[in-house]
Amino acid sequence: MAKIKSILVSQPSPAESSPYLEIAKKEKIKIDFRPFIHVEGADAKELRTQKIDLSQYTGVVFTSKNAIDHYFRLAEEMRFAVPDAMRYICQSEAIANYLQKHIVYRKRKISFGEKNFADLLPLFKKYPNEKYLVPASDIMNSDIATVLDKANVDWTKAVMYRTVCSDLSDITIKDYDMLVFFSPQGIKSLHENFKDFKQGDTKIAVFGTTTQNAAEQSGLRVDVMAPTKETPSMTMAIEKFIRNGK
Repeated sequence: MAKIKSILVSQPSPAESSPYLEIAKKEKIKIDFRPFIHVEGADAKELRTQKIDLSQYTGVVFTSKNAIDHYFRLAEEMRFAVPDAMRYICQSEAIANYLQKHIVYRKRKISFGEKNFADLLPLFKKYPNEKYLVPASDIMNSDIATVLDKANVDWTKAVMYRTVCSDLSDITIKDYDMLVFFSPQGIKSLHENFKDFKQGDTKIAVFGTTTQNAAEQSGLRVDVMAPTKETPSMTMAIEKFIRNGK
């Protein structure tokens, strides 16, 4: 097996201390970071074409920090003063806490789940009479619609941002022995940016089964997979692969 000397991680550079930087130091390899995708916000005109009137909703369902930022950005753009009586249902406590960036948290109707969207079902059963808006990206997890329909609540999806491929034309992809991906959109960006990409000896590392499926469907060979029982994180999976290859 060819020795791994350089890795490209399709994410932004981490903070000063990161397991990736520790691997780079320990294994004496080069690790670069570059987001393959980025988020672009929709504008008020696009929201109107979706026939979304923000004032018609009494509750908002937030699945990410991106959704919060774009909801309040568009509310401001459309001169809509979000009422204090608005009910917020957030997928996790971290997302709920992020609301403090935009509103005074105290005395607001804020509820949150454990982690997965399905954990919110009891909350929708508890507050069934709200008219919910779900700010989302153009690619929405199918679980969200399933849970909301099961809860039998009145809800509407609003595409407020989209995930787009970043321009990677300044990168020489064949300089890297391993490429690391975390989403199907990252795989799509690889093929859009490098139309002649041939995997050859390049190792592909993926996080999650949806990313794995996207990689394999696009004709790539997956060499490193996380999370697994043995390697719950991507860095652990990479480190194990490097060690086994020596």
